[in-house]
Amino acid sequence: MRIALFSDVHANLPAFEAFLADMDNRKVDAVYCLGDMIGYNIWPNEIITETRRRGIAALMGNHDQKTKGYAYELVSADNRTYLNSLPAHIKLEYQNLNIVLAHGSTRSINEYVLEELDEAYVLDMMAEAKADVLCVGHSHLPYHRIIGEKHVINIGSVGKPKDGNPEGCYVIINIDEQIKVEFIRFPYDVEKAATAIEASPLPDELADRLRKAF
Repeated sequence: MRIALFSDVHANLPAFEAFLADMDNRKVDAVYCLGDMIGYNIWPNEIITETRRRGIAALMGNHDQKTKGYAYELVSADNRTYLNSLPAHIKLEYQNLNIVLAHGSTRSINEYVLEELDEAYVLDMMAEAKADVLCVGHSHLPYHRIIGEKHVINIGSVGKPKDGNPEGCYVIINIDEQIKVEFIRFPYDVEKAATAIEASPLPDELADRLRKAF
């Protein structure tokens, strides 16, 4: 079973198109979006429309809740209704594994589950959610942490990396007799995305953040 997980596209169409092209060549069995399709760039409707067209199950991210500000006001009424309908979590069961998908954490859409987060806290949260595997986004900082038999995976960001590598990032989880996590980095036209920000009312600093990935 190969599951592709992506998050934090943030209305970056060049990155999203490059992600889809890469993923489509990898023959995954299922695809899930962990939220934040919008914000920080000018193509929210293109991202949402293609996600919906493909029938990709998605979570609500913290930015997907927002309505005020230039980037959020670009979202069409129909796509806004769609975003408002998204769940906070998705739970999957496969081979006696409970896989829980969340944007921030299982406790809050805005909580950062960082790699250095206290181990006891993480285990308590996972027990509360009945999760053997917890997959999150939100921080844009990819990692795979193993605590005993539990797995915590941050899947990084397709459209706004913050780990110093401007290439987009997503994850493929292979579930067979054991769990294997592949972090996929892919190039895209960063300059096209950055110059689109600079030509819009959005702050130019957002373009610099794309180029430098911070």
